Amino acid sequence: MKSKVYFAGVHTQSKQESLLVKVRRLFEKAGFDDMISHDDIVAIKLHFGEKGNTAYIRPTYARQIVDKIKDKGGKPFLTDSNTLYNGSRANGVDHYETAIYNGFAYSVVNAPIVIADGILSKNSVDVKIDKKHFDKVRISKEIESASKMIVLSHFKGHDTAGFGGAIKNLAMGCAPAAGKQQQHSVVRPKVSSKCVGCETCMKYCPAGAISREGDKALIGEPCIGCGECIPMCPIRAINPQWKTEIPVFIERMVEYAYGAVKNKAGNVGYINMLMDITPNCDCVNFSGAYIVPDIGILASKDPVAIDAASYDLVNEQIGNINSSLKCNHSKGLDKFKGIYENIDGTRQITYGEEIGLGRSKYELIKI
Repeated sequence: MKSKVYFAGVHTQSKQESLLVKVRRLFEKAGFDDMISHDDIVAIKLHFGEKGNTAYIRPTYARQIVDKIKDKGGKPFLTDSNTLYNGSRANGVDHYETAIYNGFAYSVVNAPIVIADGILSKNSVDVKIDKKHFDKVRISKEIESASKMIVLSHFKGHDTAGFGGAIKNLAMGCAPAAGKQQQHSVVRPKVSSKCVGCETCMKYCPAGAISREGDKALIGEPCIGCGECIPMCPIRAINPQWKTEIPVFIERMVEYAYGAVKNKAGNVGYINMLMDITPNCDCVNFSGAYIVPDIGILASKDPVAIDAASYDLVNEQIGNINSSLKCNHSKGLDKFKGIYENIDGTRQITYGEEIGLGRSKYELIKI
């Protein structure tokens, strides 16, 4: 059985078929209207963009979704989780300020912003999934608490996942810093020379694995690789480790995506924006040249199918020779392997189907 994926192209010739109108039509065609009831608290999961990045989804697109949810009597909020790396979204305060800086003010989007894992990325719950790599995963509390969710994703390349779409938005975006660490690696974090021996990390280590040696913290053998200490360090002197083989990392990421929506069966809608398709994630503080022309917008209730369709549509394009795309410029060739030749991003799709996250076969319905 194929999952339905609805598609609207970027070509427009009037206000009546503008991209903003197409977002609203896709919302209706994909059945998201029927999913929302009066007083439902609805998370709109998106990426607010790192400071310096210019390819993240424009706030005006998010506004269309907010208004559609409010039309149904729902109560939407925009949300994301804090980052594992030390950037402009590493804690709830900086993250909120970055969102406003990038245009997601209430006056623009008509909804509040809620950082899903709190100020210091401690606000999370364990969700049991019983999969190959994880028995349970850590999901940001305010995302887990929402009754419904719309996942709004900018489809683009990624240097460890191959590409980033709905699945990656769920996996990384719905996890606190500790959950992100678990996806990347179970190797214990390292204490850098910046450490001042304040002992804050010792108070929060669930395994009692951190001690003080001289004037520095020391992470010892009981460490379980949970990553709790990383966001708790007030000067970011504890560094995550990224030592996981790429196929294993992708599988761990997909299992996190499964956990992010486990309590919302039938109550999640996905929208992928195939525009400004950059070689890198929106987490970087710059935006590279787009690898293919703008394509359009997709909507589905299946995260695997929408990513599969997005991947295929990108590969059907002629690649931009003035971008990071080193090869595979012709129609039908794998554009993401043209950037990251040793990464098979399609493992997101095949493994997602294997664990029951969605279906890889889809019916593309143009509106």
